[in-house]
Amino acid sequence: MKFLLDVGISPRLGRLLEEAGHTFRFTPDHYSNRLTDAEILEVALRSEEVIIAHDLDFGTQLAFSGATAPSVIIFRIHHINPELFFQLLMTCWEGIEVPLNEGALVLIDQTSVRIRYLPIR
Repeated sequence: MKFLLDVGISPRLGRLLEEAGHTFRFTPDHYSNRLTDAEILEVALRSEEVIIAHDLDFGTQLAFSGATAPSVIIFRIHHINPELFFQLLMTCWEGIEVPLNEGALVLIDQTSVRIRYLPIR
């Protein structure tokens, strides 16, 4: 799967994802740090990437837009820890891979995973 990591996510997570057979881009490496969330959503849509973020605003944007893509994974964990994020992703991968391919907002915290298919109504 192809991932676009938002500015609040460590590129270390991307490298761990690469080791697991995925590809990633880190937003600041390719775009201005001043891209809005709406612009990042558009970039991911055009590139067919799943956004990984620590920013709840992506969920709000998707809910109000009625969009069916791109998929977004949001980590709802206070401390940003790429190894923990990777471990949580791999633990729930079997349950989120299909929804991500179909268009979904996935919220992950240390004890649960919530999946909302797009568009959010």
